[in-house]
Amino acid sequence: MNQKDLREIRRRVRPDHNSVRTIYGCFVNGGKQIIADFEESVGLLSEEESEKYFSLIRKTLSGSLGRTLRDISFASRQVMDSEEHQLLSALRRTELKDPELRRSFYDSVISSIDMGDENYAILMIYDAYDVPHRNEDEGEDSGGDVYRYLLACVCPVKTGKAELGYDAASQSFHTAALGQVLTAPTLGFLFPGFEERSTNLYGALFYSRDVNDPHDDFIDAVFKTPVPMPAGEQKEKFQEMISASLGEKNSFDVVQGIHEQLSERIVLYKESRDPEPMTMTADEMAEIMENSGASGRQIEHFRSSCREMFGEDGTFSPGNLTDPKKMVIETPEIKITVDPQYSHLIRTEVIDGRKFILIAADSGVEINGIGVDIE
Repeated sequence: MNQKDLREIRRRVRPDHNSVRTIYGCFVNGGKQIIADFEESVGLLSEEESEKYFSLIRKTLSGSLGRTLRDISFASRQVMDSEEHQLLSALRRTELKDPELRRSFYDSVISSIDMGDENYAILMIYDAYDVPHRNEDEGEDSGGDVYRYLLACVCPVKTGKAELGYDAASQSFHTAALGQVLTAPTLGFLFPGFEERSTNLYGALFYSRDVNDPHDDFIDAVFKTPVPMPAGEQKEKFQEMISASLGEKNSFDVVQGIHEQLSERIVLYKESRDPEPMTMTADEMAEIMENSGASGRQIEHFRSSCREMFGEDGTFSPGNLTDPKKMVIETPEIKITVDPQYSHLIRTEVIDGRKFILIAADSGVEINGIGVDIE
């Protein structure tokens, strides 16, 4: 999926913007037991409750592609004949109305996630979106693809107030003053994929609030297919590859140059408003290293590590590798955070045998908000 496709579906997940008639779900306790299996008629919910339900479910499409949201790709054999794809397809075909299919899905999720002793709820909706056909001269009209999809998420349930709380009498979640409250989802997915404003049965979109948690067991149970490396792991592996490639004496200037160039490319890409997620190849990264002063041997070591880590034609997301808004320099005693556009004001120098990081400070220097002068 790209950003335009994602934004289009996000707009659907709001009250009165979709054809959702029922919100399905189950309440699971810390012992992995289903306390309640519920069906909430959207038409019978108050306006406040409806908005809160859809607000939670909509978070399953929040964040950015390649970071909190990762594409799932099914193999042809899975789409043709596999239990995991058949279950998802059956849930979609029956519009979630079959209780036995829902229970099979719930059991699969419950067995695959570890929430400790925490209670949680699984929420699911089905929607049919008559995708408008876009005509440059006449605007939009109907007649495009009907995108029939599922959105599912896992929401921790905690003690709180003034949110959607569990009502034991009705065995469902309603606005509560104080009680067991639904909180933002930790993971979820959209099935099938929505690409170029059409249904893609070979794809899905997986959401994880924690970019460092791969949720491997959940993905294996529900999709049985590999997904791109989580953002946090990508960053960690990238740092390891750069360090190993540059060797023991990592040049301050080389690492600084890599960060500056990566940050600049990320900013320029965002300004271009390209709907496709930004990706980078090992060769493009090697070019950045070369421009930063890395040697041929160091660059070839990095290329080799990339092929081993991401595959021969593998790509990675620059946005997962560095923060374009800051460069962090640390010593055991001090931490300095710098906007990359001003990183040229930092230099290193050896004075009387000691190594120093120097920052230009001609004016505007403050300590705890108090302006000071350097004599």
